[in-house]
Amino acid sequence: MALSDREWRLIREESRRGPRNMALDEIAAATAAEEGIRTVRVYQWDPSTLSLGYRQDPDTVAWDYCEREGITVTRRPTGGGGIYHDRHGDISYSIVAPADELPGDLMETYEMLCEPVFDAFERLGIDARFTDEKLPEIHQPACYLRELHPAHDIVAGAEGRKISGNAQYRRKDAVIQHGSLKFDCDAERHLATFAHPETTPEEFRERVTTMNEQAEVTRTEAVEAVEEALREWADADEDGWTDEELARAEERAQAKFEADAWVRDREDPTES
Repeated sequence: MALSDREWRLIREESRRGPRNMALDEIAAATAAEEGIRTVRVYQWDPSTLSLGYRQDPDTVAWDYCEREGITVTRRPTGGGGIYHDRHGDISYSIVAPADELPGDLMETYEMLCEPVFDAFERLGIDARFTDEKLPEIHQPACYLRELHPAHDIVAGAEGRKISGNAQYRRKDAVIQHGSLKFDCDAERHLATFAHPETTPEEFRERVTTMNEQAEVTRTEAVEAVEEALREWADADEDGWTDEELARAEERAQAKFEADAWVRDREDPTES
């Protein structure tokens, strides 16, 4: 049975704080495993958030700058480097499904779940593709400046600059893939969230491109393209979160994704 023959829901773009966005991914995974309802969603981060990769050293964060600028810091359950998300420059998505419905091979799963991402870029007239070479890292703690990987890093344009990073978290019963698509970029602010970045804003822009650089498109148009690509790929019905899911997500956000034990020490308080 094809994935699109199963029950999917599309949750259109909504703005939530970073810890709750990460909690909702986990709750969606529980819903997929327990009730067989799969989720595709698009979301914003409000206030602006620095999401750390699972293994990222907290010493790489400019904590004073983030606190002064009102930037939330949380940690993802997925690997990779830190990503600065704001409401304008970042478009984020998640795909959540039961684990037994997806390939066991990581590369094959990335290829499958990135299909709607490539469709969204195509709708906007953006030439996007997986990178075909492992470009060297510029600043390891930053997702967009790490070594480019052909499995999950998407580049665009003739110069092959990174436009999207994608990551997976595979539980026993469910798979979460989420990613960031760059619509616009404030390189100075992005770099400022890291302690002692080993690069300049000019070098950042040489490695990273954006949707509004590659095409004459508004953010609203870009979001609609991502939403419609996800909806058609999954043949999803537009829906929303249940009250129970929202309550569980708020509890998980407070207990885990806002907790210093998780954000600074990578220890999950909900498993103790």
